[in-house]
Amino acid sequence: MLEKFFEQTLFAARWILAPIYLGLSAALLALAAKFFQEAFHVVTHVLTMGESDLVLTVLAMVDLSLVGSLIVMVMFSGYENFVSRIDATGADSLGWLGKLDAGALKLKVATSIVAISSIHLLRIFMEAGDIPNDKILWYVVVHMTFVVSAVLMGVMDRIAFAAHRDEKH
Repeated sequence: MLEKFFEQTLFAARWILAPIYLGLSAALLALAAKFFQEAFHVVTHVLTMGESDLVLTVLAMVDLSLVGSLIVMVMFSGYENFVSRIDATGADSLGWLGKLDAGALKLKVATSIVAISSIHLLRIFMEAGDIPNDKILWYVVVHMTFVVSAVLMGVMDRIAFAAHRDEKH
């Protein structure tokens, strides 16, 4: 009887994650506000901006959209994997929903971080004249750390789950 109560309590505790995923939607709103602030800035200053400033602003917007996509991915797949199934039938259903397990989600997050880091590094290179070389070196080192980590996570996932994937096929 005590064991059953303990297990039910643990199982119900997964709902503690639900408000966290809801909080991520607030972060998504904040990103959207920042994105449209940047878009307004571009539209109102496009004729007076230099080419490099325009490219940097557009890169910042791409960066924001990647982070937003990452938030949506974590929000939906985390909720679906750890809290409850999402009943999204009809035209609004997402094709990948329910297909992203925790391992695949980690890989998607890692590759998204690499993409975001790549854009940030490109922005750094575009402003290379204003940034000391030792700082640029550290940006490259940090970026390569993200790249190597993502590759190693992919290799470990492939090794760990190769037998499981072979059983499915």
